[in-house]
Amino acid sequence: MTTAVRVTWVQPEDLVGHELRQAAEDGRDALDIARRWYEAGGSPAPERAGASVPGAPPGLRAVAERLLDELALLDSPLAADEPESLDAIRAACPQWPHAQGVRPAGRERLHAAWLGRAAGCLLGKPVEKLPLEGIRALARATGNWPLNTWFTARGLPASLAAAHPWNRRSAATSLAENIDGMPEDDDLNHPLLALLLLQRHGTSFTTADLARLWLDELPAGRTFTAERIAYRNLLDGIEPPDTARYRNPFREWIGAQIRADAHGWTRPGDPAGAAEQAYRDAVLTHTGNGVYGAMFTAAALAEAATGETDVHGCLATGLRVVPPRSRYARAVRDGIDAAREERDFDTVVDRLHAAYGRYHWVHVLPNAALLAAALTHADGDFTGSVCKAVSGGWDTDSNGATAGSLAGLLAGRPDALPERWTTPLKNRLATSVPGFDSAGFDTLAALTHRLTHEEALRP
Repeated sequence: MTTAVRVTWVQPEDLVGHELRQAAEDGRDALDIARRWYEAGGSPAPERAGASVPGAPPGLRAVAERLLDELALLDSPLAADEPESLDAIRAACPQWPHAQGVRPAGRERLHAAWLGRAAGCLLGKPVEKLPLEGIRALARATGNWPLNTWFTARGLPASLAAAHPWNRRSAATSLAENIDGMPEDDDLNHPLLALLLLQRHGTSFTTADLARLWLDELPAGRTFTAERIAYRNLLDGIEPPDTARYRNPFREWIGAQIRADAHGWTRPGDPAGAAEQAYRDAVLTHTGNGVYGAMFTAAALAEAATGETDVHGCLATGLRVVPPRSRYARAVRDGIDAAREERDFDTVVDRLHAAYGRYHWVHVLPNAALLAAALTHADGDFTGSVCKAVSGGWDTDSNGATAGSLAGLLAGRPDALPERWTTPLKNRLATSVPGFDSAGFDTLAALTHRLTHEEALRP
C-alpha cells in the first residue's frame, strides 16, 4: 500500500484558496474564478495550516493550475501605489535617505543583536500558530501576564493545555523547562545564509547569487511559504525575479522581512544601502508589500546599528524607504498610532486584530502593524519589546526575533540584556546551514563585525 506525499505550501490545489484571498486583499475581481473553483470541488484557504485535507476530487489539480494562471493575469488597482522595481520604489519615496558610507558597528552591539534575535524568536516558538485568546490564557494561567518571561507548562491546568496545545514542533525545545541552547529556526537560518552570501559575494551580490546559495546550502525542507514556492520554481528552471511571481500566493507574507537583519546589521548609518541589499534578497521570493517589509526592517536596523538613534527614530527611518501610500506603510503607521494612543498594550493588540484580523497570520501586513506597535510601546526596553511583540499573536517567533534584534542593537552590549533571556541560550545555535551548527553568538557577532568593518573600509 502506498501513501501519497503531501508537501505543504506547494500543491496547486492548496494554492488557489490562498491566491483568491490575496486577490481580495489586492482588490482584484476574482469572483468568476472563485465560483468555478468551488463548483469544481475546491476548498478555501486553510486558516492556519499549510495544506488542505487530502481527498480532493479527481482532476482538481489540473483545474487549480489553470485557475492560478488566470488569477495571475488580473490587474490590481493598487499597483500605482505599490511599485515593484527599485527605481520606482525610490521615486515613490520623497524622503528616501541619502546614500552614506558605512560606519563600523561595535562587535558588542552586534553580539547583542544576535542574542536579541535568538531570544525573541525562542520566546515566540511555543505559541506559534495559536490564536490570541490561547496565548493570553496560557500565560495568565501560569502567572505570566502581562508577558514577562518564557512560557512554561508547569502548573498549567490539563484542560487549558488541551484547549490550546503548544506548537508541537517547538514545545520540546522552547518552554522554560526545556530550553537548552537555541534550537534551529528559519528566523535564524536566514541571517546565517545572509552572512554566507556577503562573505562570498560582498554587498554587490545579485538575486541570482542568493538563488545559487540556497540551492547549494539550504535544504528544501527548511523552507516555508513563499521561500518553498521560489525554491520549487528554481528547480523548475524559472529565473528570479519570476521565482517570486509564478504561482506564489505567499509573495506578500512575512518571509522576506525575516531575512533582512544582516543587511541592516552590516550597513550601520546607511539605511538606503541596507534597503537596497534587502530588496535584492527579497525579490527572489516576494513582491510588493512583502519586499517593503524587508526594506523597512533593514533600514531601521541600519539606523539602530549606529547607536545614535532611539527606537522611534529607527522606525521613522524604516518608513522612509517604503512607498508612503502602500498598505505596508499604512500598517506601520497604524501600529505606531495605536501604541501612542493606548496606555494598555492589550488594548493596542485588540485594536490591531480588529483592523487586520482578516489577513492570514503569516501575512506581512498584520505583523508589520504589531511589530511597530510593540517597539513603539516598549520605548526601547528589551524585555518589553520582545514580550509585547510575542504577546500580540500572529507570527509570534518572527515578530519576537525582529523586535529582539532591533532592541538588542539599541541596548548596545550583551550584558545590557537581562540574564533570563541570554543564559538559557548557552551561547549555542543549532542549524542545518553548513558550517554554523553549534556556533556561538559571540562568533557570529565577530563574523558580522568583520563584514561591517570590511565594508566601512571600501573606497
